[in-house]
Amino acid sequence: MKKILQSLVFVLVIIILSLQSFSQKAPVKSGKIFRVGIFAPLYLDSIFNAEGKLKNNLELPRFVKPSIDFINGAKIALDSLVMPNQLVNTHIYDTKSKLLPLDQLIKLKKIDSLDLIIGSVKDVEFKQLASLALSKNIPFISSTYPNDGGVTANPFLVIINSTLKSHCEAIYANILQNHGKGKILLIRKKGAQEDIIASYFKAMNEADLKPKLNIQTIILDSIFSTASLQKKLDSTHQSIIIGASLDENFSSKLTAACYELHQYYPITLIGMPNWDGFRIFTKKDLYTDFPVYFTSPYYNARWDNNSKLLIAGYGEKYKGKPSDMVFKGFESTQRFIKLLTAFPNDFLSHLNDTPYKVFSEYNFRPVFLNKENKVPDYFENKHLYFIKILNGATTRAIQF
Repeated sequence: MKKILQSLVFVLVIIILSLQSFSQKAPVKSGKIFRVGIFAPLYLDSIFNAEGKLKNNLELPRFVKPSIDFINGAKIALDSLVMPNQLVNTHIYDTKSKLLPLDQLIKLKKIDSLDLIIGSVKDVEFKQLASLALSKNIPFISSTYPNDGGVTANPFLVIINSTLKSHCEAIYANILQNHGKGKILLIRKKGAQEDIIASYFKAMNEADLKPKLNIQTIILDSIFSTASLQKKLDSTHQSIIIGASLDENFSSKLTAACYELHQYYPITLIGMPNWDGFRIFTKKDLYTDFPVYFTSPYYNARWDNNSKLLIAGYGEKYKGKPSDMVFKGFESTQRFIKLLTAFPNDFLSHLNDTPYKVFSEYNFRPVFLNKENKVPDYFENKHLYFIKILNGATTRAIQF
């Protein structure tokens, strides 16, 4: 534990030293300097005292780890970029800085001249960067936030981590194509988020006034039991069960019931996109030989050259294995800086160019929340992978 803490402290010190502009070393012919800002909530002022030492010598706050990982991935990407005849000036910003927080950076016009914004931010900071992007015509790559944050009419916002609505659309389309005549159960619990998920499926299924799928909705509550679920199943036909909640306790209860019944009733269980982060699915022997499916905008088997480069670079610098957030920071930085330098005047028209793929395949589409609008509300990645978790291992699936 002590070695891990020392490693993380070292990483934070490196980040502190890097919170200033540095340039991609390459000969410059055109004279154009591309300015890129990478934003994440690092809380460095809260973690370190004036002497640069941890305020709490015994424990590093867990909540900073995802942002640290994202920035580490970005830094490795910057170190590995090879772009002849281009100069990129990159600055890492701590959005939770007490000295100069994001709202002050914007108010003082410290970041008005950026050519590209890359952010692992959410909530208020997401909206602040989106507003700046729109007002200054700066593309804003939202790398990890699976939400539009209520932003509308902003064609400079690019969402990589697909929204919940897009995930529901992908699940619905797959079921319609492969299980159109099957028994489909949408199982949920009471809650506002669950109401939203259910409304997405209802709207898609009734788009043409006549339901395309026979979807039965069941609310899982305190009296829910395996026996009550069994009454809804047919031992002679496949049952498609949609776990329509983001709650971990709900997913555990539903999966346990399905697992108990699956030997006698053919069941396909499809969860929500955040289920891949639940600990129950990492246990190899908990649901033996019972697959659980979900959708994800990210998939990386880590066999490609970019992955090998990142794993080696991370191991050399930080003496460990990179997390998913490290990969996301690396991918966002490498892909979109290359695009920026290749198409500085037409960046948004080339978001899907395949030569710039790093790990995942993307399909950015303009989203019009109101069909009468002429300007996109934002661009969103609509390419979703179907993922299967089986015996604690995650693999790509072609279909459910």
